[in-house]
Amino acid sequence: MAEADARDLNRAHWDALAAVHGQDRYYDSEGLVAGRVGLGAIEAAAVAEAIGDVRDRDVLHLQCHIGFDTIALARQGARVTGLDFSSASLEKAVALAGRCGVQAAWVQADVTQLPAGLRARFDLVYATIGVLSWIGDVEAWMRSAAAALRPGGRLALVELHPLYDMVADVDPLRLDFPYAFDGPRRFDEPGSYADREASVGATATVVYGHSLGEIVTAAIAAGLRIEALHEHLEADVDPRGSMLTPGPDGRYRLEVSGERLPILFTLVAAQPAGRSPTQ
Repeated sequence: MAEADARDLNRAHWDALAAVHGQDRYYDSEGLVAGRVGLGAIEAAAVAEAIGDVRDRDVLHLQCHIGFDTIALARQGARVTGLDFSSASLEKAVALAGRCGVQAAWVQADVTQLPAGLRARFDLVYATIGVLSWIGDVEAWMRSAAAALRPGGRLALVELHPLYDMVADVDPLRLDFPYAFDGPRRFDEPGSYADREASVGATATVVYGHSLGEIVTAAIAAGLRIEALHEHLEADVDPRGSMLTPGPDGRYRLEVSGERLPILFTLVAAQPAGRSPTQ
C-alpha cells in the first residue's frame, strides 16, 4: 500500500476516534476540566528528566490527538503547541482547551513533514504512547523532532515497548505484530483502545513495527544525542486499553511464565548546543 493511501486511511480512523473519545475510561474530559487529570507518572518523569520545570518554556506536543497532555503542559506554565494530522482531533482539543481556560497553539500537519514555521522553536518536543506505530518512516519522524528543537533542546518520548506491541493475547501468549519494521500491516478491528465497545466509524488502519534499536538509531541519525533510555516493566495504565489485568496494587504488568516483559520505554535525547537543527 502506498504511504499516502495509508496516511489517508489512518487519518479517517483518527477522525472517527476523535468523535468517540473524551469521556471514557481512558479520556476523562470532566476530570481534565476540573483539574484532576494531568500527565501520567511516567510522562511526568520523562519531562522532568528532559527539561525540569516547563514553566515559560516552549513545548511542541507531537501527535497530540484531543490535547489532554497539551493542556496539562500548558497548565504547568509552558507555551505549548499541539500538532496532529486529524482535523477532528484538533477541533475537540480546541474545545477542551477552551473549557479548561488554557491557551495553546494548534497545528494540523503530518508529523513527518514539519512545517517550516515550527523549526528550531522549541525547548522540548514531547510525544507519548502510540505514536510511532502509525509512522512508516521513523527516521523522518526523528528528523522532524530534531528540526523543531533549538540547540540544547530536548526530546522526551514515552512509547509502547516493541515487545509489548507484539502481543495479541497474554494467556495463552499469542503474537500478531512484528518486533521490527517489515513494511505496512493492515488491521480492521472494532472499537477503540479507550472503549472496546465504542462504535467507531472508520476501523481500518495501517501500522508499522519499529524495534528499539531502529528507534534509537533513527534518533542518532537525526543528529540527536541520546541522554537516557528507560524500559518500564510496569505502568499505572494499560496503554492498549484492555489487554492487561491490574495487580493488587493497581499497577499493570506484562508477565509471561512468571517473568515480566517491558510495557513502555522512555527516550530522552538532546539537540547538541553547538549544532544547527537544520544540519
